[in-house]
Amino acid sequence: MRGTAALLVAVGMATGVVPAASAAEGNELTAIRTELHASFDRVVFELNGAVPSVTHGRDAEPAHCASGKPISAKGDEFVVVTMEPANAHDYTGPRRFETPGLDKVRSVSNTCDFEAHLGFAIGFEGAGRAYTVSTLTNPSRVVIDVWSF
Repeated sequence: MRGTAALLVAVGMATGVVPAASAAEGNELTAIRTELHASFDRVVFELNGAVPSVTHGRDAEPAHCASGKPISAKGDEFVVVTMEPANAHDYTGPRRFETPGLDKVRSVSNTCDFEAHLGFAIGFEGAGRAYTVSTLTNPSRVVIDVWSF
């Protein structure tokens, strides 16, 4: 029996198969912050592991990744940001909130936390608004700036 388990581990390592849970291990969401700046609003996702791969795009009606059901959040348009590998399984902070202290960003809503895919929709005022997505290290952060002009 032990030989079979060792063989399966060896085959998995040789083929590069890594379970999703272990792929995101140590890449846990630890904080979400919002900040008002003179010419833009900033949303920061902080993680305790390596900087994840990030994809993003505009969406008029973002949906939950598992169910496909639309989210209910404030915003004329949304930037949907997906980080992988990453998760928020142990994150205890808010996963959905409005942002009344910001100029253009109206809401932040978790859309996905499944199989090392972590997603958020950032709702903002006005369609077609300029935004940038960047990453920082020490600690790992994904930063979204939504411009006021």
